[in-house]
Amino acid sequence: MSDIRQQALDYHEFPVPGKTAVCLTKPAETSHDLALAYSPGVAEPVREIAANPDNAYRYTNKGNTVAVITNGTAILGLGNLGPLASKPVMEGKALLFKHFANIDSTDIEVTHNTPEEFINTVAAIAGTFGGINLEDIKAPECFVIERELIERCNVPVFHDDQHGTAIVTAAGMINALEIQGKLISDATFVCMGAGAAAIACMTMLVKCGANRANIYMLDTKGVIHAGRTDLNEYKALFANDTDKRTLQDVIKGADVFLGLSGPNVIGAEEVAMMADKPVIFACSNPDPEIKPELAHATRSDLIMGTGRSDYPNQVNNVLCFPFIFRGALDVRASCINDEMKVAAVHAIAALAKEEVPASVLKAYPKVSSLSFGPEYVLPKPMDPRLLPRVARAVAQAAIDSGVAAITTLPQYAD
Repeated sequence: MSDIRQQALDYHEFPVPGKTAVCLTKPAETSHDLALAYSPGVAEPVREIAANPDNAYRYTNKGNTVAVITNGTAILGLGNLGPLASKPVMEGKALLFKHFANIDSTDIEVTHNTPEEFINTVAAIAGTFGGINLEDIKAPECFVIERELIERCNVPVFHDDQHGTAIVTAAGMINALEIQGKLISDATFVCMGAGAAAIACMTMLVKCGANRANIYMLDTKGVIHAGRTDLNEYKALFANDTDKRTLQDVIKGADVFLGLSGPNVIGAEEVAMMADKPVIFACSNPDPEIKPELAHATRSDLIMGTGRSDYPNQVNNVLCFPFIFRGALDVRASCINDEMKVAAVHAIAALAKEEVPASVLKAYPKVSSLSFGPEYVLPKPMDPRLLPRVARAVAQAAIDSGVAAITTLPQYAD
């Protein structure tokens, strides 16, 4: 582990500090180039944009930019370490946007005293960018922040910790349940965790066909039920009318366990109590809610997913966020709505059922083969087909739902 630590520090420090930089897209070699790039030539696009703000998409980089914005209150699994400490994560997000979807991204770390200050800051600068990706903002403030910014901004606003996690989880869950011979509408879900990602995941699963009455969500005080008086408005959406109070009460006969909480919160006893052919997604990082080795030793009929890359079925947001923004930007969507999110779910799920090309296998030298089944319910992040498939589905959904300024579907090469 110490070796990995030093490798990570060296990676971020050398040969130059950080992971991103600015590159020029226009020549700047002659005095004439400079006269066009800056004064006096730059006045011409200024006049065009003043006359019609949509011209910013013609004459500036706005249409291919996303701001990755945080306050550092929920950095990975490390907690509230402040805005500046979150910068390596935000730079990493920018790296992923560029590498996977050729989107130019700027990381912005905001210091503030109240959620209103954060909202006002982001709303004031949102017009500079084609989209806003919110990141590592703690619950419940993240719900209010995203809702207010969606209302105030005329570009897509997307809290990836909520919706990226939800989209990828739902895609994998749909496939896992299909392999297990179960309908999502009939399945009983146990969700350990009630933060931003958990609430978004269960909301997305309901949109994909899960029955809200079959969902049991737990927080640090146990089952979220209708009799509790300590629930915020977001947890209250999943308050089940039940007399069950503990994990053991709800796990008995459950088809699905979804963990978005912390390490080692369930054991062999609870796994043994689940229904035949269960699905377990233990997504706490770096240590899952149950180690896959223990889960598989307890049940030979389960499908297991984690948030880690060293186990099969990694639930990884990078399967989603670069491509959902690619599709949204390409049709100048004013928001990322539910139709676009559900389209992304089904595009990701469908790709896992296709034959895996050799180029993907080459990127994972420890894996000899990949095919749809218990150890492959989600595509791998290095699958180049994710970009065209997900972006196309999202763009089409934006057009069909009436939030796209460009109504001609872009051509995406598979």
